[in-house]
Amino acid sequence: MIKDLELLRYSRQIMLPEFDVAGQERLLASRVLVVGLGGLGSPIALYLAAAGVGMLVLADGDQVDESNLQRQVAHSEEDIGRNKAESAAAACTAINGGATVVPLAYHLSGERMAGQVAAADLVVDATDSFLARLELNQACIAAGKPLLSGAAIGSEGQLTLFDVAAGTGCYRCLYPDGADEQNLSCSENGVLAPVVGVIGSLQALEAVKYLANYGEPLRGRLLLLDGWSMQWREVRLTAVPDCPHCSAGRVSADD
Repeated sequence: MIKDLELLRYSRQIMLPEFDVAGQERLLASRVLVVGLGGLGSPIALYLAAAGVGMLVLADGDQVDESNLQRQVAHSEEDIGRNKAESAAAACTAINGGATVVPLAYHLSGERMAGQVAAADLVVDATDSFLARLELNQACIAAGKPLLSGAAIGSEGQLTLFDVAAGTGCYRCLYPDGADEQNLSCSENGVLAPVVGVIGSLQALEAVKYLANYGEPLRGRLLLLDGWSMQWREVRLTAVPDCPHCSAGRVSADD
């Protein structure tokens, strides 16, 4: 049952006819795992905390660096040298003391990743590593959990929702030959600060929609931003029939 103070805090969401109290209650009962608390993860975590996600689990093993502050808005100059998950957790708690925020000050992998993915209602990929994305993709498929994926480099960005249990393809279907521009990173190629803010904010929006059962989720659709020309494109994603990562999961989900 939603509390009086929560009715006030989240009133601007609750007044939306298709969101209402029921949507807010779903958010408050949700557990979200955010992997990566850099440029994308910062706005994701802050907006999900502000929107009223009941439990946020934030995972990142890196420390805040001076060069991060240009775009990673969950961190400040005082956080330089601090673990990013812990710094972002403090920023989230400062926005919403009613949210439960759990920082994991290490890189998720193996059994620890599998356990956190299995416990989450939604997993949000805000990493910048191809190998980390692949492992997270496999963990979500194994646990039957949706994976909200975003990426940004230069002045371009993209996001989509992989939900294999609901019949979509997976991250490997999008990059079947591994051509995920593996060698590209912000540190090597640069990025405009607002680009990660835009993509991260949209990931937060899609997370709220999914968790609250509000609107149409971005399942099976890849949204692409070209910030240079300020153009958006949408591409339909097709599941690879014989994908070694997710084809078995799709078959079992359809049975």
